Amino acid sequence: MVVGGTLRDWDQLGDDRWDDRVERLGAIADQAGASFLTLRAYEPGVDPIDLQWWQREVGSCHVIVDPCGDGRQRFAEAMQRLHPDEPVNEATVAEALYAPADCEPDLIVVLGESTRLPPSLVWELAYGELVFHPMAWHELSPDNLLEAIADFAHRQRRFGGLDDDG
Repeated sequence: MVVGGTLRDWDQLGDDRWDDRVERLGAIADQAGASFLTLRAYEPGVDPIDLQWWQREVGSCHVIVDPCGDGRQRFAEAMQRLHPDEPVNEATVAEALYAPADCEPDLIVVLGESTRLPPSLVWELAYGELVFHPMAWHELSPDNLLEAIADFAHRQRRFGGLDDDG
């Protein structure tokens, strides 16, 4: 998952640069073996633009463009999609939040300073590994995603646990 920019930032890229960005980032994620790559706005911004959710396949990687910059709104919408007879538990909530992806993100690349978490992330922060790049949305390049993947590959994941010596 890559989280960055406001909806205004996204809109200012224009269609051609968006298509190029999706293709290039999707190709990097596909080469790394990812089944899904979600691009999500960091926050809606002060002057939200009406952008729609969409997805595209790049190789065997499904790239999901999710403009919802408010994690609380996304959570409420996911709860509304649950069937009334369906139990509300961690599995059903996660399924509703991540769809069409079939699992939580392992790696979350945040474009911004490490002193503030994006309001677009509520649920995903539980076990995702965070990599921060202090840059603006328009500066993101495939090389930045490659660096984040390399950083992630060298981490020992503990899924909320402590180090053996701690």
